[in-house]
Amino acid sequence: MDAVRVALLREVLAGTEWLGATRRFAGALRGSVVSHGGGLLLVGTPEYEPWHLAAHLVDEAAWSGTPELAPTLVRHGARPSDPAHLAVGLGRLEAARRGETLLVVAPTTPAAPLVERVSDARRAGATVLVLGPGQGELPSMAHEILAVPDGSELDLDTVQHLVGAAAGENALPTPRGRRRFRDRVARLAEHLTAPPPARW
Repeated sequence: MDAVRVALLREVLAGTEWLGATRRFAGALRGSVVSHGGGLLLVGTPEYEPWHLAAHLVDEAAWSGTPELAPTLVRHGARPSDPAHLAVGLGRLEAARRGETLLVVAPTTPAAPLVERVSDARRAGATVLVLGPGQGELPSMAHEILAVPDGSELDLDTVQHLVGAAAGENALPTPRGRRRFRDRVARLAEHLTAPPPARW
């Protein structure tokens, strides 16, 4: 979903709780990874791997000048023969430590093995954020949760688009001084694709 479609979606959702909720959650995500210097792990369930959110966060990281937003996609079925960015398996959750952020995206309540790994990561000091149904054990161990119950006005994919777009907004100011050409182009692209200000 491009910036124009996200802007139109936001216009349609104006006055609902979704805009504020997705921006708060995205702010918590951005705040966690920026304050700790990165280390964002993104994991789904065996049936639902959040590929699209991973790609969107990589784009937002580049456009906003916030490299900490670029996640490591942790996959349930990762194989050593996969390309490097797709070969990170669940063992990476066992290695999660203080200063890292774990974002769990699940359309339904995850099975016990994933919940146990998330719990271990939290005990090791990782910040846990959950985007999903809001039921089961995960909400109790999350530092921040955005519940997307089955049957709500928006589906999980749409909410991920809103969160991804909001995560790249309001990035920390770029330090003054000499900036690389790529940084200037990224800032220009961000300015050109930003939605127009809301009119009240």
